[in-house]
Amino acid sequence: MIREDLPLNQILYGDCVDWLASLPEKSIDLIFADPPYNLQLQNALYRPNMTRVDAVDDHWDKFVSFQEYDDFTRAWLSACRRVLKDTGVLWVIGSYHNIYRVGAILQDLGYWILNDIVWIKVNPMPNFRGVRFTNAHETLLWAQKQKGARYTFNHHDMKGLNEDLQMRSDWEIPLCTGKERIKINGEKAHTTQKPEALLYRVILSSSRVGDVVLDPFFGTGTTGAVAKKLKRNWIGIERDAHYIEIAQARIDDIQVDALPDELYTFTGKRNRPRVPFGMLIENGLLRVGQWLYFGKKGDVVAQIMANGMLKYGDVVGSIHQVGRAIQNVPCNGWDHWYYIDDKTNERVVIDKLRELIIKKNGASEG
Repeated sequence: MIREDLPLNQILYGDCVDWLASLPEKSIDLIFADPPYNLQLQNALYRPNMTRVDAVDDHWDKFVSFQEYDDFTRAWLSACRRVLKDTGVLWVIGSYHNIYRVGAILQDLGYWILNDIVWIKVNPMPNFRGVRFTNAHETLLWAQKQKGARYTFNHHDMKGLNEDLQMRSDWEIPLCTGKERIKINGEKAHTTQKPEALLYRVILSSSRVGDVVLDPFFGTGTTGAVAKKLKRNWIGIERDAHYIEIAQARIDDIQVDALPDELYTFTGKRNRPRVPFGMLIENGLLRVGQWLYFGKKGDVVAQIMANGMLKYGDVVGSIHQVGRAIQNVPCNGWDHWYYIDDKTNERVVIDKLRELIIKKNGASEG
């Protein structure tokens, strides 16, 4: 449920730590953060033809020491953790200049890192001085607030974006260029504007329609723009009034069609209400002592116990544990165990009975 006291779909002007302290505790579903990278550039960069490279030398990326940067990072990550729901997740992007320091502080504060994603830039800016490898990637850390808590991951949506293959942790996405790149009088409006394709994957993978997505370093509003297109609520925090003006105009210009919610997020089994196997026995759909068959045509059988466990020889356990013991690999028992239908005398997967429980008994989320 969304808090009514949240400033939904608004850009908050000021320091992110101050604003985060004013927001309700445990109210945000997803945070995407693109903080200053602390690039520590010492000199201007030039191309071989002596034209100057439009590098990141903005005032917001200047820190006098690593300690100052660490203190800054610890402050905003702590503030983010307070407003995240216990089921919430945070994404933060960075380069080799800062991401390792950010990752260590994440872990120190109690976040649990789920993945690191490598954004491979298919069109990176060359290293004109020729003294290092071309910086052709950035790293995203995906972390949950609490280790072991239930979190949103739209696995099937990610497969859908990847021709029905499980999406990997290396994402090949071009830099923000062309019409997508916002320019003012021919100059880049923001030096580190991220491509919408990157945020599309982050938001689609880790949130649901209507969830609240917060960006504490809003810049020119890429997070808000993509969140709006995907029917998520958003909150941006930005301390540069010029960026706010650009971001607000950008988001206001987006027209969202009145399409049904089911077009925006695939509802797979992972998101269905939880049904303990024992509920099938309690509701008379299966009975104690009944035999279940492992596979539609297999001859391996197990017997149902009164406590909802299965007995297979000397092995006693859940439908998942016994299935794993049989095939020696992880097993979703709902898809592998079958019962004999009394009317047709045919084997029917027990997941059909779970669907009856969900429809008739209103099983609770879990």
